[in-house]
Amino acid sequence: MDRLLLLAGVLLSFFHGSFGYDFYVGGKDGWVVKPDESYDLWAVNMRFQVNDKLVFKYKKGEDSVLQVKEKDFNLCNTSNPIKKFNNGDTVFLLDRSGPFYFISGEPGHCAQGQKLVVVVMAVRLPPSPSPSPAPAANSVSPLPSPTPSSAIGEAVSRVYCGVLALFLGAVVFG
Repeated sequence: MDRLLLLAGVLLSFFHGSFGYDFYVGGKDGWVVKPDESYDLWAVNMRFQVNDKLVFKYKKGEDSVLQVKEKDFNLCNTSNPIKKFNNGDTVFLLDRSGPFYFISGEPGHCAQGQKLVVVVMAVRLPPSPSPSPAPAANSVSPLPSPTPSSAIGEAVSRVYCGVLALFLGAVVFG
């Protein structure tokens, strides 16, 4: 029974975990000078969310990735990075919403287009209930309609419970 509960807990953690996607910067070209598709165009076609990862592929020792402030991004200033990566296979976790700025650390590369700005979408929180006025005596108030986000959340929750029930049923009843 303990093993069954542990297994159910692990299964639930998969469903309730915050999954992210890996985005390979520059697609097949990777992090290079003068890519076939500009990094701006590449980024505009993506929808980045918190917990997604950017994967920068480049030759170790020949290039680097600098996370910089907006001002340094606009000026291609490599002297004041927030973070510097130079291992050739940089994976950067997008841990908050808002903009992130990246440039190459090699002289002249940023000016030739090796720069990227990524905007991470805000985390959507369920709407907080607003206080409603007290109903008048002898009045009947209709039930509120679910908002789209709560309806989706309820549907997803039902799917999780259904999958868990099927799984547990299969384990218990063979």
